[in-house]
Amino acid sequence: MILSWSAASARVRRLSLSLLSLSRLPPSGGGDAGCCRRFLSSSCSRPDPCNYGLRRVADAANTTLGRFSTSRSLSSIASEGESAACAGIETALDSVVKIFTVSSSPNYLLPWQNKPPRETWGSGFVIHGKRIITNAHVVADHTFVLVRKHGSPTKYRAHVLSVGHECDLAILMVDSQEFWAGMSFLELGDIPFLQEAIAVVGYPQGGDNISITKGVVSRVEPTQYAHGATQLMAIQIDAAINPGNSGGPALMGDKVVGVAFQNLTGSENIGYIIPVPVIKHYIFGVEERGEYTGFCSLGLSCQPTENSQLRNHFGMLPEMTGVLVNKINPLSDAHKILKKDDVILAFDGVPVANDGTIPFRNRERITFDHLASMKTPNETALIRVLRDGKENEFSITLRPLQQLVPVHQFDKLPSYYIFAGLIFVPLTQPYLHEYGEDWYNSSPRRLCERALRELPKNAGEQLVILSQVLMDDINAGYERLAELQVRKVNGIEIENLRHLYRLVEDYSGESIRFDLDDERVIVFNYRMAKIATSTILKRHRIPSVASTDLIDEQNSQEDLACPV
Repeated sequence: MILSWSAASARVRRLSLSLLSLSRLPPSGGGDAGCCRRFLSSSCSRPDPCNYGLRRVADAANTTLGRFSTSRSLSSIASEGESAACAGIETALDSVVKIFTVSSSPNYLLPWQNKPPRETWGSGFVIHGKRIITNAHVVADHTFVLVRKHGSPTKYRAHVLSVGHECDLAILMVDSQEFWAGMSFLELGDIPFLQEAIAVVGYPQGGDNISITKGVVSRVEPTQYAHGATQLMAIQIDAAINPGNSGGPALMGDKVVGVAFQNLTGSENIGYIIPVPVIKHYIFGVEERGEYTGFCSLGLSCQPTENSQLRNHFGMLPEMTGVLVNKINPLSDAHKILKKDDVILAFDGVPVANDGTIPFRNRERITFDHLASMKTPNETALIRVLRDGKENEFSITLRPLQQLVPVHQFDKLPSYYIFAGLIFVPLTQPYLHEYGEDWYNSSPRRLCERALRELPKNAGEQLVILSQVLMDDINAGYERLAELQVRKVNGIEIENLRHLYRLVEDYSGESIRFDLDDERVIVFNYRMAKIATSTILKRHRIPSVASTDLIDEQNSQEDLACPV
């Protein structure tokens, strides 16, 4: 087993291969009585090659490690929580809202087009500051958002203030003062203990009015977040969570202890809520910096040291525990400090066990990447490592890390460039998802492996591929080269799609050459190719030769080059 809690790329790999069917509750679609009109087509709709079977649903504590308790029994916790869970329901009825979303996701095979609009609904709740918390997947790729209060027939226009796709959270705002009349604000609580009773409030499928279900806390541990394809702390509960519940609060007394966001496919009453530490981390980042800042990572891929011979080989004394560093993300601060085969013994003074876990509350354990994920960007962590038989302590700065192949591309249009009928795009996992539910097996194997395993070497690096060929006389014979990675333009190694775009558009020679995988070569007469490009665009009714992000940057550079 390879533990890859902190490494961004390794995290992507594990998510893609195992828990990507951990699906968020798809926001219920409107129209059919109690039925979901559609499930969001996102990165979480891909299957789970390892058959973990987690399906998406609409779809901290007093210390960093959480509260510690050694005296309260599970039975006393459950009995106390049973009555407390319902105490704040009346307040919740004046806080929980139904969210109606119209969304349109991009078509990654035809990147100049969007897919048809879809209508869905989800849930949300009000916090101080006249803000509404909901799930990111409820408003992903939105074009129009409305909210409705409990007991009201009126829908009010809302706008999205911030979205954190990795943590599956979003903040909405409503400008109408009429909407806020009579609304209550919910307070955030703490991480509940095992067997504490909670109530989940929302608008699941099966009806139009508000719904309340009760359950108890079953488990607290880092879990794969289906929407953002990340691993963060989550709480497993046995309350019914169904499509439409997404974004609704989980209450204990009058406090919010989590946000409903996903459930387990093929099981009964196994749902997941986002815990308060993750919610607070997200809100704090938005308040502190004015925008979502992401979750930090050490950028490591680590291996357990449970084998005694492995520990002996790396000089670990009997009393030592830790994990072995296998890979380090080149873009991380750790890449400058740590080395392959270092053994991480402790994180901020907390000992790391041989299986990569740390103590959490009363006889519970969680993987140590939780400590890294709760750091704010540019905050440091003190890492104690064993290197060549000697213990060392290093201060390492943590920050969110760029992935070579993005796992998701919500709320943005795909980049593309067309030249002589060749469509160039950056490789993304949403592009691979266009190959269908079984994309892992049906997409090009080489591209899939690179998407799941390769690490970036430089900031801004992309894998640029020839996605398809729009047939024309000028490119006849090149159609078989689709789905290959583009390596060079006129002998110059390309960094990303923007670099390729500039190299082609700024070229002034007679012939232009593209080098692809497998030593394949494409050559055009440059002047004839430019003429053919215009004809091909007109024939296929494509509005532009390139995506707006490429054109806008080109225009801004030209404006800078020509001062008034």
